[in-house]
Amino acid sequence: MLGEDDPGTLVSAGSLANYLITLGDLERGRELAEDTLTRRRRVLGEDHPGTLRSAIDVSIDLAGRGEYERAAELAEDTLARSRRILGESHPRTLTAASNLAVRLGELGDYERARELDEDTLARCRRVLGEDHPGTLVAADNLADHLDALGEHAPARQLREDTEARRRATEQTD
Repeated sequence: MLGEDDPGTLVSAGSLANYLITLGDLERGRELAEDTLTRRRRVLGEDHPGTLRSAIDVSIDLAGRGEYERAAELAEDTLARSRRILGESHPRTLTAASNLAVRLGELGDYERARELDEDTLARCRRVLGEDHPGTLVAADNLADHLDALGEHAPARQLREDTEARRRATEQTD
């Protein structure tokens, strides 16, 4: 009824793409995610928050296919746009930063990933709180990159704290 390019339709298409990928229908999910990003860029513009969300999804998907360079390039562009449009500490910007840090790690750029992780984790703690799922993801990412850099003791301490926070959060839900 609304048409393929209606903003509501694009939200639904992005959600469906994520569900298809989660359910294992990778090819259909990937095609729909990329198509949704293309349509959002055309209809909403490169800097619209919905377009930025789709770009994160496609970046994750590209990495899942082993296209790490393309994934990192898209993640870098998405973070720059998010910072400019939404601000440094907006929750979607923090998601974009976490995504880029993971992509950098996949490319072996652990030091840069660590720097981004540290900044993202500090912002997540301040904006989202210590126990928010996004904060816990940022902490896990930092622990992964600390391990990759051979800093095992701080990584272990961070993992233990993160796991304790997850357990405490699950008990209160």
